[in-house]
Amino acid sequence: MSTAASRPAERWIGVIGAGRMGGAIAQIFAAHGCGVVAVEPHEAVRETLLGRLDDICRRRGQPAIARDRIILGETLSRELARCDLVIEAAPERLALKQEIFARLDELCAPRTILATNTSVIPVTQVGARAKRRERVLGTHFWNPPYAVRLVEVVQTAFTSPDAVARTISLLAEVGQIPVHVMKDVPGFIGNRLQHALKREAIALVQAGVCDAETVDLVVTKSFGARLGVMGPLEQSDLVGLDLTLDIHSVILRDLDRSVEPQRLLVEKVAAGKLGARVGEGFRKWTPEERAELESRLDRALLSTAKPS
Repeated sequence: MSTAASRPAERWIGVIGAGRMGGAIAQIFAAHGCGVVAVEPHEAVRETLLGRLDDICRRRGQPAIARDRIILGETLSRELARCDLVIEAAPERLALKQEIFARLDELCAPRTILATNTSVIPVTQVGARAKRRERVLGTHFWNPPYAVRLVEVVQTAFTSPDAVARTISLLAEVGQIPVHVMKDVPGFIGNRLQHALKREAIALVQAGVCDAETVDLVVTKSFGARLGVMGPLEQSDLVGLDLTLDIHSVILRDLDRSVEPQRLLVEKVAAGKLGARVGEGFRKWTPEERAELESRLDRALLSTAKPS
């Protein structure tokens, strides 16, 4: 009896950029029976891709991916014309993404949906040089994609409803949880919420209200502990909108309203205190502490992301 990992691929997906995000996106589709055309300009990244796919399959308890399901190349090519969906996962540089989309628009079949995995750049800007803008949309996967199943499908003013519906259907077929973002705004939904929280967190530390360790402890041991169970609007409905209104009447005027990155963040970056990978950011880190946090996060996420 054939398995999903050994049946001939009926659908093909393109992935432009095969690093941490692109490689994991490729694994999701290949593990569910799709062929993948992966494009990666850096030789060192290409050389590790198949091993990374195997590692993700092992951690997810899935069969290894058949090697003939993956076409791996250095540059954009006509191989992408076979794809139903092409997902760009290149670095967050607008000019680079626009160049990729202009080229994809020439190479891909008219039916091919062109998607960007940008985290915050408006999709309209990314696809500005494409001629068939009705097939351009956003598919914002979260890191790591194989463990965080939600994908924001971002519609622009030009995107056709058919392209949105086909993308949502395809993502659901491979076990993801697609949500429809109906307006193309910077950061979409998730990152706007996440960075609103980060802005307030940095402001509290900058103002001397508490240190970074305390901020993280308060989030993870109070309201953060229930965020995986219910969202903020569910919680508001549960406690009552009258209470929410009373709280907002007191607190909103005092929340941070910075429209530029805060001084504390700018100073730390300027000083080379870039975070755990260099040993210090808002907090100080040993290599062992960083590895333990990454391992703890991976285990926690995988325990809630059951393969379908």
